[in-house]
Amino acid sequence: MNWKHTTITALCLCLAGGAVSMASAADEPQVVRAAMMKKVGGAMGALAGIAKGEKPYDAAVVKASLTTMEDVAKHFPDQFPKGSETGFNTEASPKIWEDMATFKTKAKALETAAATQLATLPADQAGVGAAMKAIGATCGDCHQAFRLKK
Repeated sequence: MNWKHTTITALCLCLAGGAVSMASAADEPQVVRAAMMKKVGGAMGALAGIAKGEKPYDAAVVKASLTTMEDVAKHFPDQFPKGSETGFNTEASPKIWEDMATFKTKAKALETAAATQLATLPADQAGVGAAMKAIGATCGDCHQAFRLKK
C-alpha cells in the first residue's frame, strides 16, 4: 500500500468515526430536548410574525405551529432521564430531577394551552396574539422554575 492509500484510508476512518460520534450525540437526551425547544421557538416565531403584522394571517401556519407546540410538550418530559442532568450545554436546571412531578405538570400546561388554542384555531391577527399570550405564559412559568439562567 502506498502513502496515498494509507492517507485516504486514515481519512475515511476519521470521517466515519466523526459521523458515528455525531450520530450518537444527536441521540443524547440533552441534544434531543434542545432540538425540541428550537421547534417550539420556531413555531412561536411563526406566530409572532402574524401577531405583529409582519406576516399575513395564514391558518395553515397557525395550525402547524400550535400542533408543533402540543406535540413537543407531550413528549418533552420523556427527554429527562436520570443521568442527563449535565452535558451538551444543557440549560436544564437540576430542579427538574428534584421535582419531576411539577416539571411534568408544567409541560402538560403547555400541551393543554396549545391544544386549547388549536381546538378554537385563532381566526385573525388579534386571535394569534391572544394565543401567544396564553401559551407564552406557560413557557415563561416553566423556564422560571426549571431553566438555568445563562
